[in-house]
Amino acid sequence: MKKLYNICIYALLGLVTVSCADNLDSDKYFKDRTNLEDVFTDKTRTEQWLANAYSYLNGENMEVSTRDNILWCFADDIYSGAGADYTKFRTGTYDENWRHSWGQSYKGIRQASLFMQNIHMNTRYTEEEKADLKAQARFVRAYYYWLLLRRYGPVPLLPEEGLDYTDSYDNLARQRNSYDECVEYIASEMILAAKDLPLERGVNDISRPTRGAALAARARALLYAASPINNPRPEDLERFTDLVDYNGRCLIAQEYNEYKWARAAAAARDVMELPGNNNGHRYELYHANATDNESAGYPKTVSPYKDGDFSESNWPDGYKDIDPFESYRAVFNGALSMNANPELIFSRGRNQGDNSLVAMTRHQLPKSVGNGDNSYGMTQKMCDAYYMSDGTDCPGKERELGIPGRSDIRKRVEGFVTKQEAGTEGGYEHLRENVSKQYAGREPRFYASVAFNGSVWSLLKNELNTDHIKDVNVQVFYYRGKNDGFVSTGAWLRTGIGIKKFVHPDDTNYGSNILTKAEPAIRYAEILLIYAEAINELNNTYNIPSWDGSTTYTLIRNEDELKKGIRPIRCRAGVPDYDFETVYQNKNEFRKKLKRERQIEFMGEGQRYFDLRRWKDAEVEESIKVYGCNGLMTEGQKDSFHTPVVINDLPTAFSRKLYFWPIAHDELKRNKLLTQNPGWTYND
Repeated sequence: MKKLYNICIYALLGLVTVSCADNLDSDKYFKDRTNLEDVFTDKTRTEQWLANAYSYLNGENMEVSTRDNILWCFADDIYSGAGADYTKFRTGTYDENWRHSWGQSYKGIRQASLFMQNIHMNTRYTEEEKADLKAQARFVRAYYYWLLLRRYGPVPLLPEEGLDYTDSYDNLARQRNSYDECVEYIASEMILAAKDLPLERGVNDISRPTRGAALAARARALLYAASPINNPRPEDLERFTDLVDYNGRCLIAQEYNEYKWARAAAAARDVMELPGNNNGHRYELYHANATDNESAGYPKTVSPYKDGDFSESNWPDGYKDIDPFESYRAVFNGALSMNANPELIFSRGRNQGDNSLVAMTRHQLPKSVGNGDNSYGMTQKMCDAYYMSDGTDCPGKERELGIPGRSDIRKRVEGFVTKQEAGTEGGYEHLRENVSKQYAGREPRFYASVAFNGSVWSLLKNELNTDHIKDVNVQVFYYRGKNDGFVSTGAWLRTGIGIKKFVHPDDTNYGSNILTKAEPAIRYAEILLIYAEAINELNNTYNIPSWDGSTTYTLIRNEDELKKGIRPIRCRAGVPDYDFETVYQNKNEFRKKLKRERQIEFMGEGQRYFDLRRWKDAEVEESIKVYGCNGLMTEGQKDSFHTPVVINDLPTAFSRKLYFWPIAHDELKRNKLLTQNPGWTYND
């Protein structure tokens, strides 16, 4: 019999560590009931089985990872500086058999299903423990379906027992379910899981799902169901009528349904209203207190803009007493343990494999002083997306694109910071000498995330290495001729703009001194923005029960409801709130702002690629040429360096077929009822 599961179980998501000699072949046990009973009456083997069900969340099923695992982290916000796979991905020239998670996900689904069917046999657990373990497996199974749906669109929903991939093709054949059917299944399964999952986990089990994780995943799925990809507005011409099942049934909704937005909003409220110790709630955005103390890698708090609103109140009503820069930076860079981060809802934790956030950080670190790869950078579009400290656009935002109503026609700021101006007030607090004034006076998230030309890399652990003791708090420039600038081959920052998000002041690749970082698979900021986005789309009032029926939410588009979602994000970011008349009272303008807020808040977290597709914006946004600094210019030509140009080394293109990932030919052969996504080929 074909062997599908021959795995070495690791200490996945807080479960037990098992040696590589203790292989678990679930196909072997699937056919042999006696052996299956042997597994599920033994506590260690039971835990191994569940660990294996979790294990398929790695690799191609990661949320945030290097290009070696997933490429959709690199949309129009960040890029990989070298690699044939990256170029294929960005130009859509890959084929149907390239980089799949289909089989991996269905293996996880089957493993979780078998666990749910047999956990009752184990008498070593209390009924409460068995309910929790079964709920974990249910969450994992539904999450695999979610990962499949997000990538491939509608997929077949399997029977409870799963499928034996060694069976005949006839018995394996399953039609694709519709998008709405997939979402309904995911949503209902997550509710069932939530009933038996705890609100909190101890430190040793911190990577296992909680009630909040199940409800948050449900909210995410319902948001996608409400989005234009599956909920076309009356004016939409693209409705994917050719995405059909074997019998020709269209799998994508063809009529607009506002109620879908209301359901997504209610699902987000379910997470927002969970009880806990964070001002009465289970989750809140992390914040760091303001400080006048300053040390290497930890600057004193730069007071945000005096807006007469946030600036007059303490957290959570304002940013008067917090440090927005550190509040945002610490969420991602490893400064916080998972249990100390009040906004982390679900994460694979340390269970990220070789291409973890540690590896991603290594790709971001400069070569010259951090021994990094200096290969992951940021596009000019992303750099321009960040606001000025007062909430306005940066002068010259996307000026080179020349898009009416979008591009800022003002000239970009000219000149460079002098020695006297460096580190002083007036927008130069974050800047050193000889840095372009284009980077002055920006919002705190910009300085926490962007490695602009001449920014300072802390690299504090370099002090432990006598060979690099001087490589601490060093300015890094990307001019041609500099160590981190243009090279004729290999990795270098094509746009002259790097990434600091995920990088801790202590991080350096000398001696592999890079802090472990928790993957931000789902965090509370996303739930708040889901709520704001969904509420904005409502024209009517809806009364929807909570997930457990304990209360009913009245959902209506008004300023107060919109603010529940957007104001905490803006406040923690240190950016003023939107204007009431021009934004809050204008649904279209608020939608534009919301999209931009997600672009900034989730930069580099793998959300942008799928956001552009569910909004059906990818055709425009991913067809725009990539701009950046002119990396061919030397320091003596620094004005020209900072004049954006098209980066021909970063080609991009978009065609309609790229809305959904292709299904591999092998899968089409295995399942004769499976249909291919529009634009992709079959086996002939």
